[in-house]
Amino acid sequence: MRNACSEKPSGSDPDFCGAAVSIALIGGAGEGLGAALGRRFAQGGLEVVLSSRTQGEKADLREEAEVLALFDRAEMFEKVWRLGCYAGFLFGREAARRMIARGKGTILFTGATASVRGSSQFAAFAAAKGGLRQVAQSMARELGAKNIHVAHVVVDGMIDNRRTRERMAERAKELPADGMLATDAIAELFWQLHVQPRSAWTFEADLRPWAEKF
Repeated sequence: MRNACSEKPSGSDPDFCGAAVSIALIGGAGEGLGAALGRRFAQGGLEVVLSSRTQGEKADLREEAEVLALFDRAEMFEKVWRLGCYAGFLFGREAARRMIARGKGTILFTGATASVRGSSQFAAFAAAKGGLRQVAQSMARELGAKNIHVAHVVVDGMIDNRRTRERMAERAKELPADGMLATDAIAELFWQLHVQPRSAWTFEADLRPWAEKF
C-alpha cells in the first residue's frame, strides 16, 4: 500500500505531505480571479475554501465578527476532514500493510449519504466522506489483485441505538416500525461482504430503511 504522499500533484505545496492539512482560504472570491485561484490551489494539493458575501462560505469581510467566524469555520473543516477521511486512510493503510503479508483480508469502510452527494450546510462532512469513498476506491483497485477485498458501505438513515433515541427523540417517535437502521442488520451486511466469494466481490453497498426517502 503506497503512502498517500508518494505521488503528490505536480507543483504542489511543499508541505503537502505534512501532518496538517493546508487550506487556501480565499476571501472576496467571485467567478473570475477568485474561482481561478481556487482551482489552481486545489491542483496544488490544498483544500480550498472560497468566501464572498453572496456565495461559498458567506462572509462580509468588512465585518470583524464575520471574518472571525469564517476562520473558525475553516479550522473546523480540517477537523472534520481528519475525523471523516484521514483517520480512515490511516486505519486502512496499516490494515493493508499487514494483510498484504498474509496474502488475504477484508477492509470495509462506512460511508454516508454525504459520500456521494453534497448538501447545503454540509460541505465539510461531504468533503470528508466523499474523500473517504475515493480512498476506498483507490485501495480497492490497488489491493484487489493482492486478494484483499475493499468495500464501502453507504449508511443512509438514522441508526437505531440509545444515543440516536436520546438526541433525536421526537423524530424517532415519528418514524414507523423498522424506520431506523438496526445495528444487527448492518453488521450482517458487513459479514456477508467479508465472506463473499472473490469471483463476485462487491465494492459498494447502499443501506437504508424501507421508509427512508432518497
